[in-house]
Amino acid sequence: MSINPSRRGLATLAVGAASLVTLFAGSRPAAAGNQLGVAISGVDATSFHDGRPRAGNPNIFATYNRALWYFQSEATRDRFRAEPARFAPQFDGYCAWAASQNYIWPGNPEFWRLVDGKLYLKVNEEAQRLWLADIPGNIVKGNTNWPRIHPF
Repeated sequence: MSINPSRRGLATLAVGAASLVTLFAGSRPAAAGNQLGVAISGVDATSFHDGRPRAGNPNIFATYNRALWYFQSEATRDRFRAEPARFAPQFDGYCAWAASQNYIWPGNPEFWRLVDGKLYLKVNEEAQRLWLADIPGNIVKGNTNWPRIHPF
């Protein structure tokens, strides 16, 4: 009995694919349904309030609002845990200018501003410039738009 060459290729492909699945499944930990993203690109959220955003340490972290937050020290982590809403950026860290324009775009911790103790991130220098041209108006527009554009 001879095997059709195209069937032999499919059988070989199926065995190879099954081997790869077994190899990768065995080498990776089981994944939970809800994976946490790292907030603010790993910048310590409390450091904006000190006037100098600084990278957090992945070994010192907390979870809040479906995200993983890194901190410089246990003291800054504890400060965040005591008042997370005070330190977490507005619009869940999305660009405040984009929110004011009725869409979402990732925020960038290099372009930030504290207004009345609240942190607002923008995506780039141009978005920062446009947002700064009318801070109160853009905050109102962003707050109005946010319930409609919020991704969750």
